[in-house]
Amino acid sequence: MFPDLQLAIVAKKLQDAEHPIKVLAAEDNPVFQTMISNLLIKWGYQPVVARDGDEAWQALQEPGGPQLAILDWMMPGMSGLEICRRVRAAGQEPYIYILLLTARTNSQDLVEGMDAGADDYVTKPFQAHELRVRLRAGRRIVDLQRELLAAREAIREQATHDGLTCLFNRCAVLDSLRKELARASREGQPLSLLMVDLDWFKRINDTYGHQAGDAVLREAAMRMQASIRSYDSLGRYGGEEFLIVLPGCDRESALAQAERVREAFAGTPFSTGTARIPVTCSIGAATCASPTGEEADSLLHEADLALYSAKDAGRNQVAGSPRLALV
Repeated sequence: MFPDLQLAIVAKKLQDAEHPIKVLAAEDNPVFQTMISNLLIKWGYQPVVARDGDEAWQALQEPGGPQLAILDWMMPGMSGLEICRRVRAAGQEPYIYILLLTARTNSQDLVEGMDAGADDYVTKPFQAHELRVRLRAGRRIVDLQRELLAAREAIREQATHDGLTCLFNRCAVLDSLRKELARASREGQPLSLLMVDLDWFKRINDTYGHQAGDAVLREAAMRMQASIRSYDSLGRYGGEEFLIVLPGCDRESALAQAERVREAFAGTPFSTGTARIPVTCSIGAATCASPTGEEADSLLHEADLALYSAKDAGRNQVAGSPRLALV
């Protein structure tokens, strides 16, 4: 099992222990409504009461709303059947497990309810133990779906993020570059790219060991992340090279941002736990003033040329592409 998934499941269980699972109780009959609410509290749930279909629908749209719902078939406003149809048509996540409460016993009516999207039904008058068992089954379905969502997210993270630095990996940051170029083309905005390379990184590995080198890469990632804007994209391009995608940045802004990153490295030695290591970086910058959405390869090439210029100039430098403002 993925570590992230294990943490997600543990966190979910702790959350459930502190905060009871919400259950929507949508019933217009005050007697049934009070009975259901009292039973839910007794069984360790948190009832969310709705007196008609419109209130029920609104409760299900709220952030952090109930994932278990008991809906009366016939209510003022929206019927339980209509709510079922709307919930399933929306296809929202996380999944909402719906118990339909009905006095109808005709098999065709029950088929209609299930076709509308109900997961199960309870007929009136109901036995408390029957409702409890059906809720327990629904909760198992909801819990399983949460675990599946956590697993999907863990797989997505592993597929798009570098395991050492937790930044975007090469494929993901290049995908971000292409998406931002397309956005810049639509909006008529410039876009810049920084290629960052740690200076003399092999010497760090050879002198202090590969564990220290890994610690330096992690610290470099954190310093770069702290130096850029929240909507910039940062990824590990390979080895000790990183890419930073800067939407909306023109020539001057790109060079200024590159200088901030360079200073974040050179200003303070990196701590690896056993040593404090002076680390610098060289940065190449390239800008596309009027993107058409197809400049990814050109920007990468120009940023790479600029990076070599920074290295040739003595490292710990920022250099702009000879064609910094591509058109």
